[in-house]
Amino acid sequence: MHPSGRPGRSRAAAFLALTKPRIIELLLITTVPTMLLAAGGLPPVGLVLATLVGGALAAGSANTLNCYVDRDIDARMDRTRERPLVTGEVTPREALVFGVALGVLSTAWLALLVNPLSAALAVAAIAFYLFVYTLGLKRRTSQNIVWGGAAGCMPVLIGWSAVTGGLDWPALVLFGVIFLWTPPHYWPLSMRYARDYSSVDVPMLGAVERPTLVARRILAYSWAMVACSLLLVPVAGTGPVYTLGAVVLGAWFLLEAHALRRRARLADSSTEPVATAGAMRVFHVSISYLSLLFLAVGADPFVPWW
Repeated sequence: MHPSGRPGRSRAAAFLALTKPRIIELLLITTVPTMLLAAGGLPPVGLVLATLVGGALAAGSANTLNCYVDRDIDARMDRTRERPLVTGEVTPREALVFGVALGVLSTAWLALLVNPLSAALAVAAIAFYLFVYTLGLKRRTSQNIVWGGAAGCMPVLIGWSAVTGGLDWPALVLFGVIFLWTPPHYWPLSMRYARDYSSVDVPMLGAVERPTLVARRILAYSWAMVACSLLLVPVAGTGPVYTLGAVVLGAWFLLEAHALRRRARLADSSTEPVATAGAMRVFHVSISYLSLLFLAVGADPFVPWW
């Protein structure tokens, strides 16, 4: 039994939980389509698998080290109080060793089985997420997720470099799409859990600003994200699958962002602190948007214009 009174997870499950598998899954969804675009088709299956394993190890390292640093505030937030370091299923020392070991393993794996550039990008992603976001920005500025989210953009660079051995404009455009997607994805969640963040003095935008302002910024980033997604058409010479997908999905996301802004105005004029239901709808739509957009990225090379 762990401190909550419920049966504890197995040790293996507890360590796995530290890596935040659902976040890793979303990161890997962007990697494979990028590799397909870079190859103009299907790259070697062994290369794809090696890149996915190395990327998962790197993301697991970053997430574990994030849990290690944030264990004090995780214990005080409703959303995170079941994490293994809070329940005592894993000790801080064990988590630190585990996180560092995953980072070393991911670097060696990518360097040996993919290429040195992909390994270097993975190291940069881990370091950025730990030192710039978790230790530097998260507890100091409401712009934390804007710049800290750059770490989550690295899988597309890793995937592209795994295939080509370098970096090109299409990879940078995809980096930009995810960079601009991160605030509209995370700020609605911070609106939903505003009291949690306020209770631990973490200045997530949704916790420190009124819903109208947050929704307005979500809308601005959403328009920029959709514009950046369309930039891939001339830069990468994408075909009908991606072009149509980017237009339709972009319109869908913008409609949801505008709807959130309308709900936020109502929230500001009422006794409700946040437009919770609308915020979580945008959060869930953002996940579907990114997944479907990158599905279009991956499918596009297999469907010619004619």
